[in-house]
Amino acid sequence: MNADLIGVLAGTLSTIAFIPQAWRIWKTRSARDLSLPMYLIFTAGVALWFVYGLMLGAVPIVVCNGLTLVLAGTVLAMKLRFG
Repeated sequence: MNADLIGVLAGTLSTIAFIPQAWRIWKTRSARDLSLPMYLIFTAGVALWFVYGLMLGAVPIVVCNGLTLVLAGTVLAMKLRFG
C-alpha cells in the first residue's frame, strides 16, 4: 500500500475524530469536563506537525494537520469560552 495513502487515511481519521467533540461542546455550550492543559499541549503539538509537514513539503501531513489544527483550535476556543 502507498505510504501517502496510509498518511491520508490516518490523518483523515485523526481529523474527523474531533468533529463529534466540537459539535457536542457547541450544542451543550459546556466544555467543563475537558482538560485545558491537554488541549493546549495537543494543539501545540498539531501546530508543530503542521510546520514539520510544510518543511518537508508533505501534502498529507500539511492538509491533515492543518484541518486538525482548526478543529482542535475550535475545541480549545470553546473550552476557554464555555469551560
